[in-house]
Amino acid sequence: MYALNSNNCAHLARPFTTTSESLESLFCTQPSETFAPGQAIFWQADPAQDVFEIRKGVMRLYRILPDGKRAIVGFIFPGDILGVAYRDQYLFTAEAITEVAVRRLSRSRFDSRVNESADLRPLLLTRLCDEMCAAQDQMLALLHHSADARVAHFLLTVARKTTGDARKGSEIQMAMSRSDIADYLGLTIETICRCVSKLKTEGLITLHGPYRIVIEEPRALRELAGEDYQDDALRMRATAAAWPT
Repeated sequence: MYALNSNNCAHLARPFTTTSESLESLFCTQPSETFAPGQAIFWQADPAQDVFEIRKGVMRLYRILPDGKRAIVGFIFPGDILGVAYRDQYLFTAEAITEVAVRRLSRSRFDSRVNESADLRPLLLTRLCDEMCAAQDQMLALLHHSADARVAHFLLTVARKTTGDARKGSEIQMAMSRSDIADYLGLTIETICRCVSKLKTEGLITLHGPYRIVIEEPRALRELAGEDYQDDALRMRATAAAWPT
């Protein structure tokens, strides 16, 4: 788990919010910093001194393996909070894909503010649990899903991150390259292109240039991705029921 996203856990966060205080509110007095495409916010093995709120843009998280190859472990979008799960060192490099704007808070100050607030502690824990579930889903997709299913799952995930849902007509702005997607999904660039073309031919998506994808058949994409929304709903209700009211 590497970043926290406000869209993922809104359905669980609301019952605990009795004031206007939120995790995002911790950053509201901090100045905004801008990073150009290709510029790193922090590097793998840097001291993990800060937590970041992503205000604008898209980032990739990657790790350089012992053989020198790059492994992309995630993409970061506006609304994500980055750096909470690290302790002594950042385990990955966080690099801007587009122009990125962030606000930072020292880890010590972030931890202190959260620990002092009865409202923020459950919000943080809920987000961490939500990101853990997302990481587990990604591992299962890489281990057990076909190439087509991985691409379908990825498109649905990006749609939810950027638009809040993955319904018919949702438009995805693909900031990341085919190479980035291939490294993330454990596929080749040629396989990514083949899968996208197949989804287009079958009418599940439409393409508008190289960077815009519109979801036409979300139910078919979910079925291809192997998503089971009934089980997810039961799991979310069970998680919510575990919290005191």
